[in-house]
Amino acid sequence: MPTVIRAATVDDTGLVLDFIRQLADYEKMTAEVVADEASLRAQLFPETGAPAAESVLAFDGETPVGFALYFYNFSTFLARRGLYLEDLFVRPEFRGAGHGKALLLHLARKAHAEGCGRMEWSVLDWNTPSIEFYQRLGAKMMNEWTACRLDQAALARLADEA
Repeated sequence: MPTVIRAATVDDTGLVLDFIRQLADYEKMTAEVVADEASLRAQLFPETGAPAAESVLAFDGETPVGFALYFYNFSTFLARRGLYLEDLFVRPEFRGAGHGKALLLHLARKAHAEGCGRMEWSVLDWNTPSIEFYQRLGAKMMNEWTACRLDQAALARLADEA
């Protein structure tokens, strides 16, 4: 049965959060998940303004098997927006059936149709199965780049500097 992909709706907020928690468990980062349904709903489905991110869900028949969460960024070099894939997760018992590829292809088609200059994402360096999967699809590993992050505490500290 082919994978069915559809946009998440406000009624899917709990399901998206469940997938986020499953992903965090897989990545051994469960303690870092502070999102709850209310905070996630406010960001994905705000009452006013544009959403901070969007999500699509993958189904095997009627069974939800995975999700992807993405947002748009911008390349100054290309002078075009890009699609940034924040998270992609398929439940372990459904891996190898093409659901992850279906999610990635769905977003690649969306990025192309919307004129994005590129699609990017990060992968943990120990996640060999995902790295190999992405390389098979033609993704280039950007080994010359190092990710940088300011967490909330660092942002608060810098905001207080004159």
